[in-house]
Amino acid sequence: MRVLITGGAGYIGTELCYALSKKADITEIVVIDNLSRANYNLFIGQSKLSDKIKFIKGDLLDTRLLKSSLEGIDIVYHLAAKVSTPFSDQNPHFFEQINHWGTAELVYAIEASDVKKFVYMSSISVYGASKDEMDVDSPINPRTFYGISKMRGEEHVNRLFKKLPTYILRCGNVYGYSKSMRFDAVINRFMFDANFHNRISINGSGEQHRSFIHIDDVSAILSRLTDNTLKPGRYDLVDKVLRVNDIAECLMDIYPNLEMIFVNQHMNLRELKVKPNPIINQLSHRLIKDLPTELHNFKKEFSF
Repeated sequence: MRVLITGGAGYIGTELCYALSKKADITEIVVIDNLSRANYNLFIGQSKLSDKIKFIKGDLLDTRLLKSSLEGIDIVYHLAAKVSTPFSDQNPHFFEQINHWGTAELVYAIEASDVKKFVYMSSISVYGASKDEMDVDSPINPRTFYGISKMRGEEHVNRLFKKLPTYILRCGNVYGYSKSMRFDAVINRFMFDANFHNRISINGSGEQHRSFIHIDDVSAILSRLTDNTLKPGRYDLVDKVLRVNDIAECLMDIYPNLEMIFVNQHMNLRELKVKPNPIINQLSHRLIKDLPTELHNFKKEFSF
């Protein structure tokens, strides 16, 4: 079985490469990434990837490259995107070009290919903001350029449901150690600041809720989509719903002298609560899922 991963050098992509390379039925993993985040960690380190990996430096808008790369591919994971934190709202043209039209180009190429399964990594940002708990049956109402671009991407992917097994995964805030990790997501940023500065900054009152999922859960679930019987469709990829202050309180136990600085503490920021889906979450067999233990283990990964 041959797999193609767009954005395979990123945070999620790196861990997915490791997970898939351990599977005996996967014969080749083709990674397409333009390395726009200058993240080269996939290519270095003591944890070696198998010789199943093939890397292609390329862009989603390169139609000819996409078509040639899809030859003989069985499963496509579309992870490549211009990413942001859920409520970020800047550089709209980049989101539109990459997340919207880049996805459109890939869908066009897949429609003309023999690909047998497609997985699209969308975002819970398509829901916008709500004090009520959201799920895949809730109306979507994105409030940022990032969320809008992900919604537009979904609209193109919808065409594939009639052609082949297709999965749209609306992913929450990903956190946890990876050698290609992002530090702009809230838990990862808090861990870095707490460990090296002994100080974290909280925007607003900290009472706002966010929805999270651990990187190990994401990679496990994605890797198991190659050979499971999960019904094609839309799924929310979320494991926890936490207040920002819940995370801060947990960090206080790990770093007892931690200083917390509140920025605009009087402001109640927008909420985004998404209900965890047990159907897809059961694909991950990770045993440790309580936040205090996860963050204690995260701390051990820092060099000093």
